[in-house]
Amino acid sequence: MLLRLHIENIALIDRLDIEFGGRFNALTGETGAGKSIIIDAVNFVLGERASKDIIKSGAQKARAEAAFTPTEAALAALEEEELEAEDELI
Repeated sequence: MLLRLHIENIALIDRLDIEFGGRFNALTGETGAGKSIIIDAVNFVLGERASKDIIKSGAQKARAEAAFTPTEAALAALEEEELEAEDELI
């Protein structure tokens, strides 16, 4: 489960930190409010390729970081690689 999302210098967003609750979460807002940018940031974190055009005008770099609750499969994969498991994966 997605716990937190941190975004810096992506499109029109300077800096944004979102904490997600343990139940249903909804992104709502008017057209142009930035909902799609948040979805794009999640996709980047999950491995989708990003174009350098997404970097905010005037910024040198952009950043998207997320924290997830690890699944049993993720914990097993970490253990198989002899990596320590944490309460969350970043």
